[in-house]
Amino acid sequence: MNQTSFGWRQAAAALIASLTLLIAGCAGPQINDYAAEKPVLDLRQYFNGTVDAYGVFTDRSGKVVKRFTVVMTCSWQGKPGEEVGVLDEVFTYSDGTKDRRVWTLKRGPGGSYVGTAADVVGEAKGQESGNAFRWGYTLQLPVDGKIVEVQFDDWMYLIDDRVMLNKAEMSKFGIKLGEVTLSFVKR
Repeated sequence: MNQTSFGWRQAAAALIASLTLLIAGCAGPQINDYAAEKPVLDLRQYFNGTVDAYGVFTDRSGKVVKRFTVVMTCSWQGKPGEEVGVLDEVFTYSDGTKDRRVWTLKRGPGGSYVGTAADVVGEAKGQESGNAFRWGYTLQLPVDGKIVEVQFDDWMYLIDDRVMLNKAEMSKFGIKLGEVTLSFVKR
């Protein structure tokens, strides 16, 4: 074997190994990765009553762009297995502006959920597993007088019966725009 074909094979092997690592690194965590984690999250129990939240929005460089608080009034109606939840969120931003989002959640089989809100395009779809909840949705955000549709990959992790952490990545056309980080505290 000559040196040229050996060098080419090494380069090809290195390229394949690099691409494999890159693809594996992009896969990210899956909701079932948290199946054995405790305490077990039940959205119907946690989001019932009043929940306060404290959060920041960071841009893609990690700079804090907005700080905010949220007061959520949460309730569920219906018989077991067919409950419908309403999460009424009132946002207060550090600049004094306010906003409101009212989610309607429906629980499906196996810890799945579907959610709707006035500024959500279509339905949000989510899944509980262990102490975690993940859902994805497209949100209409006002930006410079226009409405922009952005996608959210939203993860929640129950820490104990009162505290839950939330990390959501916001993107458009697959490009990360920023993150929302929240700490929920149940009253």
